[in-house]
Amino acid sequence: MSEYFHLINNELVAGSSDEKYTVYNPANDALVGEINLAGPAEVDAAVSAAREAFETGPWSKFTGAQRAALMNKLADLVDANGEEIAKAEVQAMGQPIAVTKGWIVPAVSAAWRHYAGWADKIEGQTFPEEGGYFRMTQYQPYGVCAGIGPWNVTLLTMAWKMAPALAAGNTFVYKGSEKSPYAIIVLARLFKEAGFPAGVVNLLTGAGRTGALLSSHMDIDKISFTGSNASGRKVVDAASKSNSKKVTLELGGKSPSLVFNDADIELAIRGNSQGFLFNSGQACVAASRLFVQSGIADTFIETLKGHFQGAQGIMGDPSEESTMLGPLADKAQLKSVLGFIETGKTEAELLIGGERKGDKGAFVTPTIFLNPGKDSTIYRQEIFGPVLTVSTFETEEEGIKLANDTSYGLSAGVYTSNIARALRVSSKIKAGTIGVNGAYLPDNNLAFGGWKQSGTGRELGKEGLMAYLQTKSIRIYVGP
Repeated sequence: MSEYFHLINNELVAGSSDEKYTVYNPANDALVGEINLAGPAEVDAAVSAAREAFETGPWSKFTGAQRAALMNKLADLVDANGEEIAKAEVQAMGQPIAVTKGWIVPAVSAAWRHYAGWADKIEGQTFPEEGGYFRMTQYQPYGVCAGIGPWNVTLLTMAWKMAPALAAGNTFVYKGSEKSPYAIIVLARLFKEAGFPAGVVNLLTGAGRTGALLSSHMDIDKISFTGSNASGRKVVDAASKSNSKKVTLELGGKSPSLVFNDADIELAIRGNSQGFLFNSGQACVAASRLFVQSGIADTFIETLKGHFQGAQGIMGDPSEESTMLGPLADKAQLKSVLGFIETGKTEAELLIGGERKGDKGAFVTPTIFLNPGKDSTIYRQEIFGPVLTVSTFETEEEGIKLANDTSYGLSAGVYTSNIARALRVSSKIKAGTIGVNGAYLPDNNLAFGGWKQSGTGRELGKEGLMAYLQTKSIRIYVGP
């Protein structure tokens, strides 16, 4: 693996911090490598380079079309190096190579191309002269922006933060997770190869300490964080107490899925089995609270149980093309998920799964709990693993009430053949994203983010671009 762990001012560096992190392959517990975690020296150097690039470097003079050309070049390089990127994710966090190559890598390059298309289309507004004044608004970049990303879809969340920020003309410092560092190191090389000017993109590998340094840094203008609710609160607090930097948060969820009596059973089963089990349930949008209307409940739940049982057949070595379900990210995540499962056995009926698979790696069998208590841990807390709770409901009104009975509001699913019901229920569910007759997947054209405690602000879509622009209003006196 690489001996370099950070990209600072267009230089790949090993890092000077004495803080290290050891990465193990979660599929077989084999040692992958030891990485250096960025400390104050690396953070300050990266921010300083980003500030210089924004204020006086060539980036400050680039047109939107010039920015777009580099972003498109990067997207081409991501595609060309997809195999290397995929293998890096497999080794670090066990994401199946078929998933990484087949969906993640193409989605990453597509996100970069999407925002490259916006780079020369950032428009302002003008208003007719009134009272002797000509009036206009402009949208301008913040300056130095930062991002803190999770380990589950490393490069995708990185693209969602960095691509719109660069398209808008900002410079960027991004901290990847220490649990999945190697794909970001590949990208560091690709940014250099694409020709981005020095300081425009700075990549750091770090843990919580590094994130805290970025959140509290006095020379960062905007920060975007994806991760847990508890960590998100710390980011907001540090941002507020430092220089009141702007903050975007995506904080996960405990998303509901409503399956009505008239649902297309095949679509509903697929969405609540393959859709839910994507990335072994390690997805912020995973609809982990399933509600089935009573008229089809017995048949539906029995069929779903069979699909969860069958999913064990596609669980295994993530480096194999036939594997669709890999391990959890590491032993810490394994311990956490197994702890939830043990608690769940006292709170609900264990329908299937609920155990570690094998004695090596971080594999957990796909798990269903039936009829959990409404105040139970497995019903309330985000597990971030292949653990689904299933309950029944009678009426549409009850289903909506159950769906909204959570402090989170990131995503939801609605399964029905009645389009009027689909629209009606979608409008009443308190969540930022809704999937109808299919698990919700982020879309470059649609804003992504949550309601309630699932975060603030939006990524993707035009809103994702505007999150990295600030408004300036100008009044010009032109005479009476």
